[in-house]
Amino acid sequence: MAGMVEQNLAAQGIVLPQPAAPVANYVPFVRSGNLLFVSGQVCFDAQGKLIAKGKLGAGVTVEQGAAAARGCGVNLLAQVKAALGDLDKVVRVVRLGGFVNSAPDFLDGPKVLNGASDLMVATFGDKGRHARTTVGVASLPADAAVEVEGVFEVS
Repeated sequence: MAGMVEQNLAAQGIVLPQPAAPVANYVPFVRSGNLLFVSGQVCFDAQGKLIAKGKLGAGVTVEQGAAAARGCGVNLLAQVKAALGDLDKVVRVVRLGGFVNSAPDFLDGPKVLNGASDLMVATFGDKGRHARTTVGVASLPADAAVEVEGVFEVS
């Protein structure tokens, strides 16, 4: 039986995908004490296709970027479940770090990352409110529009 958090995800129409395997010399997550650090997740959907490809401000809209960031958030949660076995063990979402594949003059990265932040709050309620950093970058793996990493306090 799914826990309360997974039931909440299901009510939002979200099914967690199989977590992506690392593509280089790193691990998908590391637990240190009561903190779980999840490596950056790009915006692949459950079929392994990019939700948004290219640069924000040069072909990718803020709305498409926010949807991509939300997809990154779903992938973060899939890694958290793989690490813990149960999303109900998340005590708090501590921090998200977002990377936005941006045209040089694109200034709305924070609006893009709201896609991931809004997902965390919708999923965990007040426990989903977190610190956040958003950085515009020149490129991302596979020309993904967005990548998001996370830190979670866990029991």
